[in-house]
Amino acid sequence: MFSEVRQQKTETVRVGLIGYGYVGRTFHAPLIESVPGFVLNVIGSSKGEQLRGRFPKSDICRPEAVPTHKDVDLVVIASPNDSHYPLAFAALRAGKHVVIDKPFTVTLEEARALRKVADEEERLLSVFHNRRWDSEVIAAKQALESGSLGEVSHFECHMDRFRPNVRQRWREDPGPGAGLWFDLGPHLIDLSLYLFGLPHSVSGSFAMLREGGMTDDWAHIQLFYDRMRIVLHASLLVSGGGPRLVLHGTKGSWAKFGQDVQEVQLQSGMSPLDSAFGIDPTPCFLYDGATGEKTEIPSPQANQLEYYFEIRDAILHGKSAPVSVRDAVTTMAILEVSFQSGSSGKVLPIPLTIEESAEWK
Repeated sequence: MFSEVRQQKTETVRVGLIGYGYVGRTFHAPLIESVPGFVLNVIGSSKGEQLRGRFPKSDICRPEAVPTHKDVDLVVIASPNDSHYPLAFAALRAGKHVVIDKPFTVTLEEARALRKVADEEERLLSVFHNRRWDSEVIAAKQALESGSLGEVSHFECHMDRFRPNVRQRWREDPGPGAGLWFDLGPHLIDLSLYLFGLPHSVSGSFAMLREGGMTDDWAHIQLFYDRMRIVLHASLLVSGGGPRLVLHGTKGSWAKFGQDVQEVQLQSGMSPLDSAFGIDPTPCFLYDGATGEKTEIPSPQANQLEYYFEIRDAILHGKSAPVSVRDAVTTMAILEVSFQSGSSGKVLPIPLTIEESAEWK
């Protein structure tokens, strides 16, 4: 449950949401509507007539009208990946704050350009890496901070699905920002940066394993650190599967099976303010290195609403954004070079400038 301070209404931030597909409908709209001080003033969607009954107080307009809309302070972009950059650029130039659903952009060059214009306009710019507020990620962070694993040498994270049939949709059609790794890779890369900081190099491997597939549906990435390795894996041909997150260290190991429940709860219409929201019934397990003894640990309650609380506080009270532009740009650098590694078969360094690398020290 959130404290009363979190739920107090202060000043108002007028929000314009671009895109009301799966992500806009499932995540952004219900989270935005649950934040005191946020008003969902404008929605840009091609489904305008369908939305007027659901949002009678919102101005329903074309997506391209939202970045310059006079009644918007914060633009949230949940449209197809290749539209992120032009919409965000227009919004920033119009003096709006901007949140972009992952991936931040479709190229590293675009990511750097958005950072530059956000600095020039002195506007907040952030990417919606909501998985930082999943139960297994909060639990992994607690395990790391407890010291129970000793020095960690290996982190592994899986985001797998079972979708054996290729569907006709932009995510699975060839084009900028399409494919499984562009969809799930930003989450996996961001979690690695969030928990362990900047790696020095990357190795990537990709495949199209489904009949009729036109974009990658299997991805296996390694991130290299001086004394640690990270394995990131995504597939559309996994049913059941193994642990979601794994940590191995000098004192023991830790694992979390099962996926965070918030997406399913939001799909069902549960409010993020419901006391049961984010309660994960699946425990974590700690394995003692010396004895192999297994200890069951309850998963912490989670709430992705925290991302938007912190966005509100950053806009109104000058606090730090919950996901920094540094992290957004670095995620794009690793995403881009992972594809280059997959094509070349080589381990490649992270393509950051000296100044960008220095931000991680």
